[in-house]
Amino acid sequence: MIEKNVVIIGLGLIGSSLAVCIKEIHPKTQIAGWDHLAQTRKTALEKQLVDTIPDDLKTAVQKADVIILAVPVKTALAYLKEFASLPLKEGVVITDTGSTKKEITQVANQLQLNFVGGHPMAGSHKSGILACDRNLFENAYYIFTPVNKAAEKSINFLQELFSGSRAKYVTLSPEKHDEITGVLSHFPHIIAAGLVNQADSLNAQYPRASQLAAGGFRDITRIASSDPQMWTDILLSNSAVLLKLIDYWQDKMAEIAGWIERKDSDKIYQYFEDAKDTRDHLPQIKKGAIPAFYDLLVDVPDEPGSIAVTTAVLAEEKISLINIKIRETRLDIFGILQLSFKNEKDLQAAKSCIERKTSYKCRFK
Repeated sequence: MIEKNVVIIGLGLIGSSLAVCIKEIHPKTQIAGWDHLAQTRKTALEKQLVDTIPDDLKTAVQKADVIILAVPVKTALAYLKEFASLPLKEGVVITDTGSTKKEITQVANQLQLNFVGGHPMAGSHKSGILACDRNLFENAYYIFTPVNKAAEKSINFLQELFSGSRAKYVTLSPEKHDEITGVLSHFPHIIAAGLVNQADSLNAQYPRASQLAAGGFRDITRIASSDPQMWTDILLSNSAVLLKLIDYWQDKMAEIAGWIERKDSDKIYQYFEDAKDTRDHLPQIKKGAIPAFYDLLVDVPDEPGSIAVTTAVLAEEKISLINIKIRETRLDIFGILQLSFKNEKDLQAAKSCIERKTSYKCRFK
């Protein structure tokens, strides 16, 4: 059992959830928490997510055995520069939870800090300390990016400290991490935001466009509803990778435009066929670079009480439902009810429950 002094800076979704996971397996570990929002600090104490909120953060980090930076990348960089000027405890391990790793590891090395880059690839539709979830990291990939022997040695310690997360640990170089997440997470967020902004421009010309965007368009652009400051930091700290991806994308779009202009149906068909084949072979309902959406589609009769029946059977089984939406599509006499859950366990349990207790058919989205 680890008995250490841990300081977590940033008590939003990731920081608060890590605090709960640490305490679950290592109850004697003392966790001091800090957040720039006074209400968040108050909530952390009231909900006993941390043991203390220090009056002086500088003093707290000097007594720490572990410092966890659960803040945006640029904010984490500022803290590292501040730590370099403090008499930190010998052997203190510093780690972060940011989405880019090359820049921050380079800065930490220049400052001669015992730093291990970390990235728990987990998230939620909700943010902030009130979204704290002890199961957030379960079966998610938790990436570490060591660049020297000291960092490699510290990884074993961090994996044991975070064992309550039940995450799957992966080790990558900072460069490989940023390239992979650039393709699978960062660039898709750019595209999603671009589609939404383009649709917004369309609304000025065609006011009904926003109404028509309520279905599939809203679903495929869900990731655009992300924290703007966090994504500004990510793009600026992974700029080299993203600029290459943007260049490639522009070339590919120009190529497709040529196919359309020439009415090259074979090339267009093959483009979509290749994409379909690749997409159909992706792992289903797994936690990856973009947080998974645990959605269940339920075919319910278009009659009074059908939605109430569905929610009632879930309540009986104490299955937590985080969102409910009636899709505008209609199939024969059925409506489509889209239910969202916070994890795969609840998703599977809901499908089993509804099919067992009603005549409604369910399918994963």
